[in-house]
Amino acid sequence: MPATTLDPRTALVVIDLQRGIAALPTKPHSAADTVARSAELAAAFRKRGLPVVLVNVDFSADGGDVPPGRTEAKAGGGARPDDFAELVDEMDVQPTDLLVTKRNWGAFHGTGLDVQLRRRGVTGIVLTGIATSIGVESTARAAHEHGYNVTIVSDATSDMDADAHANSFDKIFPRLGETAATAEVLALLDATAAE
Repeated sequence: MPATTLDPRTALVVIDLQRGIAALPTKPHSAADTVARSAELAAAFRKRGLPVVLVNVDFSADGGDVPPGRTEAKAGGGARPDDFAELVDEMDVQPTDLLVTKRNWGAFHGTGLDVQLRRRGVTGIVLTGIATSIGVESTARAAHEHGYNVTIVSDATSDMDADAHANSFDKIFPRLGETAATAEVLALLDATAAE
């Protein structure tokens, strides 16, 4: 079911569109398309004076800030290119943007994101980014748990695994909020501004 509305104070939260992640092959949308649509949404949110949050993920080289716990897949730490965590140029970072560096999958835990959104009166978030089943889904779950109205943009998110992306949209996101394509979100922004 497509998104029905956006709250008057909705923030765009863009997950991990940084050099080291946007360089990965993604499905079902290319990273370049995901970045372009996210940038289009960011420009529209800025034009309307709505918050844009640009999230990146970074870990220290020694892995000391990688979340603890036994996992079957190694995560974080280790050698990375110097520009791994730099946001891609296409996101056109502006002085009004909120920049959040996370050390987890989701953008809420261990960051000041919730406080920053609440101080700005935000009650809803629109999510884009890479990877759908990891950073985007984790952030959507936490946003829902924090009481935000959540909209996930279907064509401005992508994953390294097409099945994982589909599972998030088919099984998880309908329980956390609403989904919409970029064009639908832009139309909802226009409708909200007209009210």
